[in-house]
Amino acid sequence: MSIPAAHASTARPNRLARSVAKLDRVPAALRPWLRNKVMGRAVPFTGTAGLNFAHMAPERVEIAVANVRRVQNHIQGVHAAAMALLAETATGMVVGMNVRDDCLPLAKTMRIDFKRRAQGAMRAVATLSDAQRQLMQQSDKGEVSVPVLVSDESGEQPIQCEFIWAWIPTPKK
Repeated sequence: MSIPAAHASTARPNRLARSVAKLDRVPAALRPWLRNKVMGRAVPFTGTAGLNFAHMAPERVEIAVANVRRVQNHIQGVHAAAMALLAETATGMVVGMNVRDDCLPLAKTMRIDFKRRAQGAMRAVATLSDAQRQLMQQSDKGEVSVPVLVSDESGEQPIQCEFIWAWIPTPKK
């Protein structure tokens, strides 16, 4: 059975997508600060690292991290672990905004190739296609490869990543 592409955008938003949408009611000047605070409480390590949740929508999530002492390596660049956190969080959030409320997203595979030294702050943009979003909304379990581009202040991509996320029915208690 084929479902029209419009289905992904007309499906009822899940709990995470509804929570993020509620932030639209907050005055625009406070929205970024509050979004970072809410996400930092939901996933404490992101708050510790100081991730900035710049854009969150079911089809695209953009997260940034400043090149500040708490995330730096020995050469004053963003640490490899912080780059991995940035990419994993962006892909996880875009998946998290699309899986059904009765499902649990799980990182299955993370591959990172370091191509060059990073310069300055970093930004990760993770996206899902309409077909991927539909699959998550229709299936109790499955997996997707989530594209993510990680760039630095120069506009270059110092790392190339591949993340495979799975989802399963939420375990019954």
